[in-house]
Amino acid sequence: MARGDDRIGGQLYDRLVGVVDRTLYRVFGRREADHDDLVQASFEQIVLTLARRRFAGACSLSTWASTVASHVGLNALRSRRRERRVVERGEAADVQQDTLPLPSNVGDVERAMNARLELDRLRSHLAAIDPVKAQTLFLHDVLGHELAEVAVLTGVSVAAAQSRLVRGRRELVESMAKGDERRAVR
Repeated sequence: MARGDDRIGGQLYDRLVGVVDRTLYRVFGRREADHDDLVQASFEQIVLTLARRRFAGACSLSTWASTVASHVGLNALRSRRRERRVVERGEAADVQQDTLPLPSNVGDVERAMNARLELDRLRSHLAAIDPVKAQTLFLHDVLGHELAEVAVLTGVSVAAAQSRLVRGRRELVESMAKGDERRAVR
């Protein structure tokens, strides 16, 4: 790409598209209507990072790509949350069915729906907390990166990554508890 060779761009895409796709799916829990746009935005950031020589090679390219994609996805979640505050969207726009089939047993269907609602609630609260803490929490607890990897990916010491993780978990729990209190008052 830097040398004008389009094949390198294609090889990069082929190598990382699965990682980017899976990461965005994990952020949203489904493929949103703008999923392809988010994949594109992630690749734009990956290419910019490589072109600016900001990828130091301290982790694998796949790990770096998942970090970039999680950042793009979390930013999209935050943007949607801000948008909902300004413009009331109809419930039909917010309620989308996952591509996964529901179980046929009524009890299983109810559990599956409750699990989906809880995941949506968690995503909403994750988007509401401090972006730095949210990214650390997502990289460690959702994507399963070791704390040392998270530190490298976010450009901080392991101690700082640990601190962000602990504070992020605390902030997420507090945010969810406040949300429960508000729902109980209604």
